This record gives sequence, C-alpha cells and structure tokens, in this order.
Amino acid sequence: MDLVSYIDHIPEAGETREATEFHTACGGKGANQAIAAGRLGADVMMVTVIGDDLFGEKSMDNFLENNIDTNYVWTATDVASGVATIIVDDSSQNRILIHKGANSCLTPEVIEDAEAALGECGLIVLQLEIPMETVYAAIDMGNKLNVPVLLNPAPATKELSLEKACLCDFFIPNETELSILTGMPTGNIEEVKTAAQILVDKGLKNVIVTMGSKGSMWLSKDDYLVIPAEKVEAVDTTGAGDSYIGCFVENYSRTGSIPEAMKEASQYASFSVTRKGTQDSYLTRDEFDKLKK
Repeated sequence: MDLVSYIDHIPEAGETREATEFHTACGGKGANQAIAAGRLGADVMMVTVIGDDLFGEKSMDNFLENNIDTNYVWTATDVASGVATIIVDDSSQNRILIHKGANSCLTPEVIEDAEAALGECGLIVLQLEIPMETVYAAIDMGNKLNVPVLLNPAPATKELSLEKACLCDFFIPNETELSILTGMPTGNIEEVKTAAQILVDKGLKNVIVTMGSKGSMWLSKDDYLVIPAEKVEAVDTTGAGDSYIGCFVENYSRTGSIPEAMKEASQYASFSVTRKGTQDSYLTRDEFDKLKK
C-alpha cells in the first residue's frame, strides 16, 4: 500500500514540515506493473503474498477490480502487508521508503506451487521487492518452462547475481539503478550507454534503461536504440517506471517487437506522470488509444 504525502520541498534532517496533500493507494512494483498491463488488455496472473490486515484486503479487492487472476495470491497470517511511504515535492520528484511486510513471505515454495500456471504464461515479470532466493527460483522456473523472463532490478542491489540476470530475456533498470549495479555514472545518454554496455558485455541479453524525461534505451549484443520521451508537464513521477514496464510487456506479448513496445511504453509512462498517484495515474486501453500518437 502506498502512503503518499505531497509537500513543497523534502524536509532536511530534523525538520518537520506540513504536507499539502495526502492519500493512500494500492502499490508495490509488481502490482503496479500488473495493473498497468491489465488495464491495457493483457491477461495477467499475479503471484504474491499479502498481509491479513486492511491493506491486504484492499490489495485483493484491487486485483479483482482490475481483472487480475488471484489464484496464486496468498494471505500470510499475523503479518502486515507491504507498505511504501512516499514523499513527492513541488518539482514532482519523489523519495520512497519501503517496508516489505508480507512480500518477505513470498518463498520459492510459492513459485513451485504456481508452476503449472506459470507454464501457460507468455512472459514472467519479476522485481526485487521479494526475497532474492525467490527471484532466482522464478528465473530458473522460467528457463525450465521455456517462458521468457523480464527482470526489473528494483530496488537495485549489488547483491543481485549477474549470472542469474543473464538467464533473463529482458533486464530493465532505470538510470539510477543502472548506476548502483555497475558503479558507473549515468548522468547523460552516453554515460548510460557505457554503463549498459558493461552489462551486455557480461552476458545480459537485452538491457533496456528507463531514463525519465530522456526516454529509454535498448542495448544488446547487436542492437542500440534510444526512444525519446513525450514532452509533458510532470505532476508526479511515482510509478512511471512501473507503468513503462506494464505497457512494454503488454505490447511485446502481442507484437514481439522491442522497438514498438518501447515506443508505446514511453508514451504510456509520459502520460502517467501528468496525473497524481501511481496506479491511479495509469490509463485504460481506451484512454490511451485516444491520446497516443
């Protein structure tokens, strides 16, 4: 669950400031990506664990309202749901503090229970807000079942095994996460390309870097492409990367075209930052088709 406060500027250490607005909304990187893909028309199954609290009930209701298959959404007993405390300033930049809560209960055994259903999927999409051993189990499961795997390495950690990441078909960090993973600067497009090339040289297949207002970049052994972002008036950038991934996987699953999926995802993410909130800012297919070029 996202607990979002809007403020004129981020408080300094020891400073107390009054928020101008506050709201709660369903969130979590995996859920965000699932909701975005679902609103665009994808057939989505969620594998996760929620807490046995009010936030857990709200999350389950939210999945059902958005036509997400919840057969593998488990409820942990006496465990709080995951929470993200988010502060958004007047420049639309954000700071996020995460408590994993029930996400920590998403063990490899849950992945094993979902094997038959995962085998029918066109794509497995992963993030790092769950135990690392579970991420690796899901990657191995995808390879075993010949189902393509997309890994969004967020929140970024240097503990991530590049050997496991090389087993993924797509690796999609943002520029900050790319810098953390490589130890390289990513302040401009050339620096992003240099850092991404390090990952490709290590064996990653398709590295797609989301770069906010600078667009997104695809680098592989044989390909290099930059898709510019739409020029918009940003209100809240929270969840923009998740909206990009949700749109990318929906489009790629239909078309099999990385450039086409990147172009549509870039437009979708740009529209999301013109609205406040995370999932609240994600357009439906009809809304998106009316606005996109």
